[in-house]
Amino acid sequence: MSDPWPGRASAPSLEDIARLAEAAFESLPDLFRRAAGEIVFRVDDFPDEEILDALGLQDPFELTGLYQGVDLSRRSILDAAEPARVFLFRRPLLDEWAERGDVTLADLVSHVLIHEIGHHLGLSDEQIHRIETR
Repeated sequence: MSDPWPGRASAPSLEDIARLAEAAFESLPDLFRRAAGEIVFRVDDFPDEEILDALGLQDPFELTGLYQGVDLSRRSILDAAEPARVFLFRRPLLDEWAERGDVTLADLVSHVLIHEIGHHLGLSDEQIHRIETR
């Protein structure tokens, strides 16, 4: 994929990352999108202190994405209908993208988005990694 920001003097914005996430979601197979249901996507520069504390992380650059909600395997019709959320964290994503140099930003955003949707579907990190290696 060619650089979507040729000659640009600034890093991709929150809105740029959101557009990449929307495009990644739209490119997923229809069956996968339907299984994911209604998910709210949110892009922030960094995870907040509450999230870092809950995960036992000191460095906000360690977290590129996060699923927040009751995954579909544990959800009940009696549960309050709080929306599932996938957070993408712009600065850690940009940092990983720049450090790696072997992946496009669109591909990295897509990878993190799909990983977090996997958690929404009730998959563990181990299951997601096994699927990714196939």
